Amino acid sequence: MFDNLTERFGKVLSNLRGQGRLTEENIKDTMREVRMALLEADVALPVVRAFVDQVKEKAMGEEVMKSLSPGQTLIKIVNEELVRVMGEANESLDLAAQPPAVILMAGLQGSGKTTSVAKLSRWLQQNDKKKVMVVSCDVYRPAAIDQLQTLAGEVGAEFFPSSAEQDPLEIAQAALARAKKAFAEVLIVDTAGRLHVDDEMMAEIKQLHAAIDPVETLFVVDSMTGQDAANTAQAFNEALPLTGVILTKADGDARGGAALSIRQITGKPIKFIGMGEKTDALEPFHPDRIASRILGMGDVLTLVEEVSRKVDQDKAAKLAKKLQKGKGFDLEDFKEQMSQMANLGGMSGLLDKLPGMGEVPEQVKNQVNDREIARLIAIINSMTPHERRFPAVIKGSRKRRIAAGSGTQIQDVNKLLKQFTQMQKMMKKMKGGGMKKMMRSLGGRFPGGGMPPGGGFPF
Repeated sequence: MFDNLTERFGKVLSNLRGQGRLTEENIKDTMREVRMALLEADVALPVVRAFVDQVKEKAMGEEVMKSLSPGQTLIKIVNEELVRVMGEANESLDLAAQPPAVILMAGLQGSGKTTSVAKLSRWLQQNDKKKVMVVSCDVYRPAAIDQLQTLAGEVGAEFFPSSAEQDPLEIAQAALARAKKAFAEVLIVDTAGRLHVDDEMMAEIKQLHAAIDPVETLFVVDSMTGQDAANTAQAFNEALPLTGVILTKADGDARGGAALSIRQITGKPIKFIGMGEKTDALEPFHPDRIASRILGMGDVLTLVEEVSRKVDQDKAAKLAKKLQKGKGFDLEDFKEQMSQMANLGGMSGLLDKLPGMGEVPEQVKNQVNDREIARLIAIINSMTPHERRFPAVIKGSRKRRIAAGSGTQIQDVNKLLKQFTQMQKMMKKMKGGGMKKMMRSLGGRFPGGGMPPGGGFPF
């Protein structure tokens, strides 16, 4: 996420760090580079102009010009302006209404609306302890209703059935009546999407809005459409009183133009950001944390929140006790570590939130391969319980059987066993507070000279 922008900003600001002081000339050069970086990120032109003008104006102030650390001062100004452009602080959902609080989801076809309904249901149940009901008013897209029913079952939300023969307005009103009887605290209404904004679509969603009077009207938009996302949101906002935006598929967007354009163009806050396909891959949108990521300073707060939410604390505590007692770290433990890593979005998702990752060489980053995690878990799943507890017994014939059972090659099994041995050595050094010794022995490198999935980040 924002990889291109982070890389460009990193180069621009590192050039400034070597300057003795800020001058009108080097500010002008820096802002030219910043402007190019934002345009390449597909940020809307009016937003780029306003951003550059604001930063330049603050940078030319007397206090900044006399600063002893011009690079750091300008980074602070750029950071503050990024936060301002994206909306200052996270704006949470306003569900202070007579239950059920209705949330209406709008957006174009293919933006990830139905998946976002499921993600939001899960988030509200886990974080706000709400009883959630969902309903689909999308009677045009084949299998849209079935898709929502499947996802609702996956996240544990109550599903109100509907069919393609029904009228969307009747579906919404019936769902609202049912939600009241079932004492649901939140009703999320999924609406039909179109390939483009049209009069028929707008008329239907206006009718729905008037009939169910939602407390939140959220526009779901694909971040990979760049500044077009902001323009589409603006078109919807003129027809509907939007209360916020959910930005989807941000994990696949290396540019970030949508995140930087939406607030300024529509005046509406981004409330959530989708960071993957799984139903738990939804984060509240914090402008200050996103700005920190863009400037390569990481996002430790979100990482800590994710670890506390997604990592099985009981399993982590059991492993810690096992290691303290001097009991061996086996392949079952190794598999558990990799599963926990996958729950956190894999190595790439974790590294994205660590400070200073913008300065890590590209060849080192390229060693991170999250698909490898699934492959290694498959290899361990092909082993017997005895083999997982006593990996030393895995020799020639056993390796062939394990490789065949997991659809991999013998060299893949060998690679796994090598990585496991390295991890096992690290765990031994952790016993009795030997973390410092372990870090010293690594010499600043990841085990094996690379970044094996799940290796070196036990929880």
